[in-house]
Amino acid sequence: MQVEGGKSIYGASVGILMLEARFPRIPGDMGNALTWPFPVHYRIVRGATPDLIVRQDPKAMLAHFIDAANALVADGVDGITTNCGFLSLLQAELQAAVPVPVATSSLMQVPLVNAILPTGKRAGILTISGSTLTPAHLAAANVPGDTPIGTTEGGAEFTRAILGNEANLNVEQARLDNVAAAQDLVAAHPEIGALVLECTNMVPYAADIRKATGLPVFSIESFVTWFQSGLAPRRYPLP
Repeated sequence: MQVEGGKSIYGASVGILMLEARFPRIPGDMGNALTWPFPVHYRIVRGATPDLIVRQDPKAMLAHFIDAANALVADGVDGITTNCGFLSLLQAELQAAVPVPVATSSLMQVPLVNAILPTGKRAGILTISGSTLTPAHLAAANVPGDTPIGTTEGGAEFTRAILGNEANLNVEQARLDNVAAAQDLVAAHPEIGALVLECTNMVPYAADIRKATGLPVFSIESFVTWFQSGLAPRRYPLP
């Protein structure tokens, strides 16, 4: 058997562009490698803080993201994703800059979720920062502009700790913030048939949101798992 080389790293098809942050990344969080049932390869974009990317203009860091994405490709990954849904704003630029598929944001799932829901139902978005999630972010991910949006901004812990880049996180209070925001969104929009979690740090609470609302919940975990299944399809033994 003869094999072909050319890469520095093998077996990690997905490359993840990480913000520079210090808040705890518990299992389920995209930045915790134990979250994934397959190997991933990380690269931190230095200077790309949560506050800058979510509350300011991520395009100020575009060159750094492009450099980091190309470095991941040079290492050997087959596709690029990021750990912030607000980076949908960089989707087109990153697609143009690297030679592999790019999936920047969990928001990109919304059109697919809408396509599978019963007639009269549509997806709702839960975000860490409703005040800064703009029509431009939605348009970059091909999300309908009238999509219902809920946020954890009014909660006691989750938004403050993550966007404040704090060294400590009260996990139970963060869970309560996410569940309450999801319940409020669904109560205000009975046409919602599923939820898409914009924030990659919300994944640890997805099962709680599902239980509390009774609705399917899609996240960066579901998106990247689908993404990886195309980059490295499972091989089955022949009968």
